Amino acid sequence: MNNTVLTSAVVYPGQWLGMLGGGQLGRMFCHAAQSMGYKVVVLDPAQDSPAGTVAEKQVYAAYDDVKGLDELAALTRVVTTEFENVPAASLKQLSGNCRVSPGAAAVAVVQDRIAEKAFIAAQGIPVAPYAEVRSAADLENAGQHLFPGILKAARLGYDGKGQARVANVQEALAAFESFGKVPCVLEAMLPLKEEISVVMARGFNGEVAVFPIGQNTHVNGILATTVVNPGLIPENIQQQAKQAAIKIAEGLNYFGVLCIEFFILDDNSLVANEVAPRPHNSGHYTMNACASSQFEQQVRVMAGMPLGSTQLRAPAIMLNILGDSWFHPETGAFAEPAWDKVLVLPGVSLHLYGKSDARKGRKMGHVNVVHENFDTALAHARKVSEILNLSQVL
Repeated sequence: MNNTVLTSAVVYPGQWLGMLGGGQLGRMFCHAAQSMGYKVVVLDPAQDSPAGTVAEKQVYAAYDDVKGLDELAALTRVVTTEFENVPAASLKQLSGNCRVSPGAAAVAVVQDRIAEKAFIAAQGIPVAPYAEVRSAADLENAGQHLFPGILKAARLGYDGKGQARVANVQEALAAFESFGKVPCVLEAMLPLKEEISVVMARGFNGEVAVFPIGQNTHVNGILATTVVNPGLIPENIQQQAKQAAIKIAEGLNYFGVLCIEFFILDDNSLVANEVAPRPHNSGHYTMNACASSQFEQQVRVMAGMPLGSTQLRAPAIMLNILGDSWFHPETGAFAEPAWDKVLVLPGVSLHLYGKSDARKGRKMGHVNVVHENFDTALAHARKVSEILNLSQVL
């Protein structure tokens, strides 16, 4: 199949879309695709994956299994992913016969924090001061301006994993040892005012649609809440972030949905943190608050359809639900959360991910609270947090 067909052909409802990965992002992609009339085939090795249990078909294979990838390619002309650590070689193999998003070249950059930092900086977008760390000597030679800092493994880190706060060289060396001496980046800690994220879609024709920007709060390295309310973030900062995100997407020649996380510093300057080449946890609010969700946009891009509107219908607050909500905060006894008390609140929508085993720290679902009055949305979100024993950060 020639490249023109791969990038321009429209895939109509009733045909198959492919998904590499069986997690919750794949599950929500399946729901969006099915609501538009598409069938989805998921490739994932797990027998009870969240996406595999709702897809029309699952190929049970590892992400680098040549036969499994061939089976996937035989069924669909378009394939997307739900996590960034899919082997780039697998994406390259699929691209010979399928329209693949994101592409192998873009994924290769954002899979590696060292390459990612260098790429963003090369676009003229500020990043935190950092140093590449490939040996203990690199840490010993790091400037004092990088301390206190955060040592991050260059690959396979997410939700705070593979990261350690370090006050000095000695702590950095100990963390480097604990990571198995894998390549890392050492970033200087900055005076943060807020964390925000830009979720956007870019079509194969270059069309761009950017969602309203969310303000994020993390607890123990895991996203706890995303708040979206017009006027919450100064307009000039929003425009800077949107333009930087578009520049990154275009520089990567990226097609699909992606998220760029930014820090707003105490002086209101903007620093890019990292890129997620997929729909993002901070974009889950779009499922109930926007004219089209981030997952619908992912479907539209893959199918070669026009992008949908990203208009915000009302202020929104997204609350992550971890497995902790299934355990009594004092006794530790297991109990099903009081969903009836949550769902009685106006504007509250529940999204669970179909995971059978609730474990502390495991993402099990999320709640979206949407209301035309932000103060009411905030009050309802605080009530949900209380009922589900969530982190009280609002």
